[in-house]
Amino acid sequence: MNAPLLVGIDLGTTHVALSHCSLEEPTPRSWAVPQLVAPGQWEARPLLPSFLYVAHPAEPALGLPWDTERRFCVGEHARARAVEAPNRVVSSSKSWLCHEGVDRRGGLLPLGAPEDVERVSPVEAAWRLLDHLTEAWRHERGDELGRHEIVLTVPASFDAAARELTVEAALAAGLENLTLLEEPQAALYAWVQSQGDAWRRLLAPGDVVLVVDVGGGTTDFSLIAVREQDGALGLERVAVGDHILLGGDNMDLALAALVRRGFPGGGAQLDRHQFAGLGHACRRAKEQLLVPNAPERVTVAVAGRGAQLVGNLLRGELSRQDAQRLILDGFFPTVEAGARPASRPRSALTQVGLPYAADAAVTRHLASFLARHAPTAEGRALIHPTAVLLNGGVMHSPLVRRRLMETLDAWLLADGGRPARLLPGDDPDLAVARGAAVYGLVRRGHGLRIRGGTARAYYVGIESPMPAIPGLEPPLDALCVAPLGAEEGSEPTTLDAPLGVVVGEAVRFRFFGSTVRREDGVGTVVPDAPSPELEELAPVEVALTASERQPGEVVTVRLRAQVTAVGTLELKALPLDPRRPDEEWKVELAVRGQPAQATDAEELELDFAELLPEEPTP
Repeated sequence: MNAPLLVGIDLGTTHVALSHCSLEEPTPRSWAVPQLVAPGQWEARPLLPSFLYVAHPAEPALGLPWDTERRFCVGEHARARAVEAPNRVVSSSKSWLCHEGVDRRGGLLPLGAPEDVERVSPVEAAWRLLDHLTEAWRHERGDELGRHEIVLTVPASFDAAARELTVEAALAAGLENLTLLEEPQAALYAWVQSQGDAWRRLLAPGDVVLVVDVGGGTTDFSLIAVREQDGALGLERVAVGDHILLGGDNMDLALAALVRRGFPGGGAQLDRHQFAGLGHACRRAKEQLLVPNAPERVTVAVAGRGAQLVGNLLRGELSRQDAQRLILDGFFPTVEAGARPASRPRSALTQVGLPYAADAAVTRHLASFLARHAPTAEGRALIHPTAVLLNGGVMHSPLVRRRLMETLDAWLLADGGRPARLLPGDDPDLAVARGAAVYGLVRRGHGLRIRGGTARAYYVGIESPMPAIPGLEPPLDALCVAPLGAEEGSEPTTLDAPLGVVVGEAVRFRFFGSTVRREDGVGTVVPDAPSPELEELAPVEVALTASERQPGEVVTVRLRAQVTAVGTLELKALPLDPRRPDEEWKVELAVRGQPAQATDAEELELDFAELLPEEPTP
């Protein structure tokens, strides 16, 4: 059997892509993924659409070469069926992985599915996409994908639970030799590789590269500094933006709302599922209308109501002018550098759905990101990137690229700086997968590594003891357990200060993250949390049990933290009682919608989240 390949997988909201390379052939090659493109029609295409379709009982089987009786499919045919039968299609499952308000291991997708459709969890939907890769790879190549070294990409802003769930889906698909990589870093790895030695002439020490990645479901911002390291150029990721659920999906829905207004009666006859199907149809129209030499108009059709599998079609039109104006002015408006994302009051009652960003303007989110990381010592309102790398499907459009760069350059000039250079990018649909494969080479010592480590510093809330006062909560301090930029695979660190952990009963922990507190190390205490610099994360309930302990007993422990090579955080609670040297606890992140459980004599394994309260003072 040949030596293992270095495989990069971009598990995107809209598409999945796979590239591979090896030490002998270091240039990454994109692999065309075999998939069902129509009933009975099987083709290999560069992208696997991230859609899962469950067949109607009246349909024939969606057979594959290795499973002729299969009743579901992923890929191109599933995406096509989303227009006609949206309530049988799971889309944007990646966005659901980071939705802490739902049980991400529970069957909830597709929303509003008919009774004959067995709903799947966001984790299972991700698993089925990855499992299709493994099955297709085995069928086409006679080889197990899982034996190769896999680099799987995630948004830089993915929280701890979303990363862990992504790993869980990959492991279920047999991808055990796994490393996670942030998507903006993967895009830059692809750019460096595509430029060869020329990248050293395009970037110099002191440059700051802004990576803007607008994908199907999320918008990611990262800043990567160019430094001199031991007489050579080096790259270091210095900042990551917040998680912004804003991308191509939002644009498709906005176009759908525009088309609906042209239907009789303003489209009042469309139900929720028809509108979802109209959004999928508008995605195709968007791709046609944002490119050079686009047609003047595109017809958009959605299935009407009816008892048939496909009812009568409702047709509308979307003009090039209207589509371009909506995308540019709605999502990339020209704003001042001081603009900030708008917020709106939420309704007390809402349907279950994705927590999209309240403000659709990518440029306002970008202005906020650059201002947050401005070097205060220089008196600037913004940090000044000197180069920009654009990634994501919407960046195919020269109109979008031009609007974004014009807006950014206007900010920089007004702030006393210079315009930024637009770096010549790779294919924005394939760059992330290619860069992930390149990272496999870098991990083997071939190529320049982007230093950065964890994208956030992580803290646990420590409640300060105080007498009970009606209406006043005790002060809460935040204890740093993982500093910003902690390197994967680093040695474990033990916190000096002893803490008290309550065993035998459920307790609630509060956690915080920060993308701006760079000086905090493990053990740093930040008073009065939360604060503008500390974002509160989802609380976690755990019950730490011990076979020879009494419920409510407080055990004095020290915490030991380590960032693993996969990019997760492992924590151990080590009791100080010398009579019990082997006693430790394992805690699972409460993402199942129920309190996590813990058992004694096991390792505490968490994903940048769960920790332990301070020992209470009598």
